[in-house]
Amino acid sequence: MRSARSLLLGLLVLLSSLSASAATCKGKFANPITDICWSCVFPIYIAGAKINPFQQEDAHIVGGNPACWCGNPPKIGVKVAFWEPLRRVDVVREPFCMASLGGIKMDPGFDAPAHGRSKTQAQTQSSFYQAHWYIDPEIFVLQAVLDNGCLENLSFDVAYLTELDPLWNDDELTRILNPDVYLFANIPAQAACAADCVAATAGFSNNLFYWCAGCQGPLYPLNGNVGAHVGGVQASSIIVQRLTAKLHREGLMWGAHGEGGLCGYYPIPLMDKTAYKYQMLYPIPQTRGSPSKISPPQDWIGRCCQPFGRTTAIWGAGREFPFEGEDFVYQIFRKRNCCQGAVKFGG
Repeated sequence: MRSARSLLLGLLVLLSSLSASAATCKGKFANPITDICWSCVFPIYIAGAKINPFQQEDAHIVGGNPACWCGNPPKIGVKVAFWEPLRRVDVVREPFCMASLGGIKMDPGFDAPAHGRSKTQAQTQSSFYQAHWYIDPEIFVLQAVLDNGCLENLSFDVAYLTELDPLWNDDELTRILNPDVYLFANIPAQAACAADCVAATAGFSNNLFYWCAGCQGPLYPLNGNVGAHVGGVQASSIIVQRLTAKLHREGLMWGAHGEGGLCGYYPIPLMDKTAYKYQMLYPIPQTRGSPSKISPPQDWIGRCCQPFGRTTAIWGAGREFPFEGEDFVYQIFRKRNCCQGAVKFGG
């Protein structure tokens, strides 16, 4: 009888440990209607006319003649601009945990570094996360606008897993991508990030401080090692920025803004921080901000997305909680300037 009871107790302990292990991967399929901050698409410019009912922030305003012309393919048209929701990022503790796909766990047959936190000699907390990069052009996927050359015409897909990247958890190997990190491994360079924090909180980050991720800390190294972990929202936000910068450096993300983007995409190895906004999708969708009584232009507190680098103290409170709220999913918006063709030549 005692042996049977011991066996039953052992089975219960084993089952509880297995269920606890399986439950560490959490996530949610985002509702494209209710979970996306659609107001972040604004402001929209059409032939110089500005449409901005939600008073959203903007950068890379292309002025001048509202008409435009492109040579390949030859076309004439009008200038349009908007913020396109086109990528999604998981920032997770457990390797191969696909938070955007409802929290399923992939099993490729090998291990990868898992999340961890530790104290440095200076008593600051550091952490490590894995990340997943999804192709997610929401406007095209939902077919809200059909046959438009200004939209990225791709389907939803998993494009990049950091678990398969040997550089993602190794600071030494990562220097292959960012050898300029040696220029900024000093106190004055790191102190300059305070100025970038101020700029990002008031508007957009300053590209002059390209080694900074605004209020989140240093952008380098371009991997999952967060040297100054303040909280999960802050740490996951810097991971989003680092992965975006890393893919630009590898030639896997291109620019689409400014005069250069009117006729197509172009390589930009050094990420332009002012060309991106982002919002949280999980664990708590960031679809509306807290009310603001501050008059314009400092009325961004009530908005549901923010530029790279803005302090998470404004919008991140209560968005991290134990167990199901320690992995994160973000939607990325990229600025798009485009020549909307009215007339095409030669086909």
